[in-house]
Amino acid sequence: MNVLRRFFIASVGAIVLAGPALSLAADDFPNKPIRLIVPFSPGSGTDNTARYLAREMEAALKSPVIVENRPGGNSFIAANMVAASAPDGYTLLISGSSAMTVNAAVFKKLPYDPLNDFAPVARLARGAMGLAVPASAPYRSVGDLVEALKQKPGTLNYASGSAAYQITTELFLSMAGAKAIHIPYKGAAQALTDLAGNQVNFAFGDYAALVPFIQSGKLRLLAVTSADRLVSAPDTPTLGESGFTGFDMINWTSAFAPKGTPASVIKRLSDTMVSIYENARTREFLASTNWESFPTGPEALHKYQIAEIAKWSEAAEVAGIEKP
Repeated sequence: MNVLRRFFIASVGAIVLAGPALSLAADDFPNKPIRLIVPFSPGSGTDNTARYLAREMEAALKSPVIVENRPGGNSFIAANMVAASAPDGYTLLISGSSAMTVNAAVFKKLPYDPLNDFAPVARLARGAMGLAVPASAPYRSVGDLVEALKQKPGTLNYASGSAAYQITTELFLSMAGAKAIHIPYKGAAQALTDLAGNQVNFAFGDYAALVPFIQSGKLRLLAVTSADRLVSAPDTPTLGESGFTGFDMINWTSAFAPKGTPASVIKRLSDTMVSIYENARTREFLASTNWESFPTGPEALHKYQIAEIAKWSEAAEVAGIEKP
């Protein structure tokens, strides 16, 4: 837990949610386009969230909001870009759990500090992951897949589009007492496309991103990673029900600004985003995409981030992932 300890120690004391104020008045913010930087390819759950958020922010702030996809490098590219941007509120990271919590559990050293290089703005949405296989595969249940993994140790492979999917899969394999070959991808969209094309044997992915493949008959969903069954998939068991007691891993999206962004600007952005994610229209939109609203302000997001680093770090240790 060295990584967790280092991040936690750096964060104790007063929680500084934004750095020293700049000579920037919040009452004229925004006066130019805001960029939302997404670490994943178009079509991912995080990307869908960002594009919805951009439309709603434009209406609320009366200013253009642009989504930019910067996939690859385990979310390093997008995170570094935002961390190095001017702390003025015009460049924001719309991150899944990978960049801001999971990477801290996977890598000994990161090119950015998830807790101290950013100012938390707002937590937005969350969603379960699902374990899926190609529709042509013979596996009809989690038990079928586990049996095949044990019969052919180290020969079946899995796709992962981020560190979150890798940890989730390795935790699953560790609990199953099985091994598989890891095939990393720059993003979840391509990983699921190749899974649907039968180029890999199984994968965990955002349930929301899996749904189109399942509905088209290209993938078969074996289980979901949440503690409880999903309302939108009541016949699909959880991994907990499939013999993996206590398995509860979800993805979430949040907004972060560069460290030093004025508190007044953070508040304007946070109030806008939380308001968007608390309204009924957004909840209906998220339900239609198999996500759910999960809004909080900066301080609550900061505390949640620390707790999530602890959770994913423990999962990585149980899974036996060696940190590069």
